[in-house]
Amino acid sequence: MSNDPVGNHFKVSLDALAVAANDASLLALTREIAATITTALRDGRKVLLIGNGGSAADAQHIAAELVGRYKEERPGWAAIALTTDTSALTAIGNDYGIEQIFARQVEGLGQRGDILIAMSTSGRSPNIVAAIERARGMGITTIGFTGAKGSSMTAHCDRVFVAPTDDTPVVQQIHMTALHAICDQVERALTAGT
Repeated sequence: MSNDPVGNHFKVSLDALAVAANDASLLALTREIAATITTALRDGRKVLLIGNGGSAADAQHIAAELVGRYKEERPGWAAIALTTDTSALTAIGNDYGIEQIFARQVEGLGQRGDILIAMSTSGRSPNIVAAIERARGMGITTIGFTGAKGSSMTAHCDRVFVAPTDDTPVVQQIHMTALHAICDQVERALTAGT
């Protein structure tokens, strides 16, 4: 590595993205996740998204892509980032503890057949794990996005996308690349022939 933090970050990001782009099983999993979301939305279900910190912002970003649009003009689809309601987050955190801020919202807003997209670069965030467990108990399909050190999420999720790095910012960049690709596939599938 050089003494150029900007150049180094671009190189590290590019290298990790190249590994992901050349991993046939990771690409197949990404397509499978998109197909699962497509089926749920076609059946009138919704997508719930959760994450902490930067992943909370990513959850909001992807919810906006689904409700608004990714690239094509089309009807909005039901997607909710459970990271945005400050009254719910603070009330639940105060009354039940921060570990329950997403689980209580999943319980109140989720229904059997919905999708929960849970982002945790470490794979160990207690509030993410609690929400996944609550969702699974309700018949909600759980999809995890994590980094190389978060493979423990596989014990809790129906499907888990593991970015091939443990560098948190790079994990989040790969998650967004995969999630944008998923939005593209979902949008193409649901707008085909319309």
